[in-house]
Amino acid sequence: MVQTDKVLDAKGLACPMPIVKTKKAMKDLASGDVLEIQATDKGSTADLQAWAKSSGHEYIGTETDGDVLLHYLRKDGVSEVEETIEIPEVSLADFHARVENGDSLNILDVREQEEYDEAHIPGVKHIPLGEVENRMNELDQDQEIYIICYSGRRSGVAGDMMAKKGFKNLYNVVPGMRDWTGKTE
Repeated sequence: MVQTDKVLDAKGLACPMPIVKTKKAMKDLASGDVLEIQATDKGSTADLQAWAKSSGHEYIGTETDGDVLLHYLRKDGVSEVEETIEIPEVSLADFHARVENGDSLNILDVREQEEYDEAHIPGVKHIPLGEVENRMNELDQDQEIYIICYSGRRSGVAGDMMAKKGFKNLYNVVPGMRDWTGKTE
């Protein structure tokens, strides 16, 4: 068991709320303090790993207690925070219109496997957020890529990681599959 300085209850919350609450809680901690985040959202593991890396905090690990995931993050000093690259956002309405028009789009779905299996846009490339860093070589850096998740948070983190590796034509679909009304498989 990890020694913690603060516990955050994010049980019952879905993306992006565990990250939003974690970000707020981290502001109240001193450098080196450990935050325990209690969550039930299965996607929270990959979300917190990616967020910690992009924000300069250390992801220590995750333990399970029944249906509850116990995530541990250590707050690092401000000097170690990596710069975030914001990628352009495209509204779900504009994106939906392009999909319905039959435009040839490269779409990357970064949701967890269970979310993807439940419903996804036909023809998308699926790489869960936690695997994007190791699998982005499966994508063409020179093509436009529309990144989608549930709400727009994870897709933004994925876009940041990809932009830092040289991808230039990235678009974050906001809000994402939460409000998608088009065709799904």
